Amino acid sequence: MLSLTYSFLYISIRIQRIAFELSLCSSAMAKTDVKVLGAWASPFVMRPRIALNLKSVEYEFLEEDFRSKSPLLLQSNPVYKKMPFLIHQDKPICKYLIIVQYVDEVWASGPSLLPSDPYDQALARFWAAYIDDKWFPSVHGIALPQGEEEKAELMVQVFKGLALSEDAFDKCGQGKAFFGGDKIGYVDIAMGSFLGLLKVTEKINNVKLLGEVKTPKFVGWAERFCSHDAV
Repeated sequence: MLSLTYSFLYISIRIQRIAFELSLCSSAMAKTDVKVLGAWASPFVMRPRIALNLKSVEYEFLEEDFRSKSPLLLQSNPVYKKMPFLIHQDKPICKYLIIVQYVDEVWASGPSLLPSDPYDQALARFWAAYIDDKWFPSVHGIALPQGEEEKAELMVQVFKGLALSEDAFDKCGQGKAFFGGDKIGYVDIAMGSFLGLLKVTEKINNVKLLGEVKTPKFVGWAERFCSHDAV
């Protein structure tokens, strides 16, 4: 009887040990199951990284060189041949905002990045598209070689975009800390990824784009966004 008891005890300990080892293997696989390829300085690469951080998803970051694209990048993104892209379970997902939406849907147990209400979702997607399609080209264009008149016109567009962003902040955030309400959301990630570029543009052109007078709400939001642990 005693030997039988010891046998059961031994089997129980072995089962617990095997379960522990399997959990370690599962954890190790989880760390390499998700990969982000991109250049750390790119604002677009920041987007999937922030999204994964907000969802508390562990991932491996694979640094890419702008001048020499890796075979993995060319193989995984043969259409655009651009970074960033996400690899999840050996499947590539391309385009930055599509990646953010994918992260939001796959890891649904974490904080939601898009609102649950269909209209609010449409509004968030609209402003994210505006940031990429209309506002960012103006900011990026300022740094390119051009005449003073062209640069002045781009500066006007940038200021208009920031004013519109304040309006979007009121509509999306509804008086709360972020575009996503009480927490960082889809539009926060889209706009927040360009804050570093804004600072660089200010310094190079000796101009103040963000200020308490013209965009007080935007300035407060930018400070909260940059101080968040996930950024």
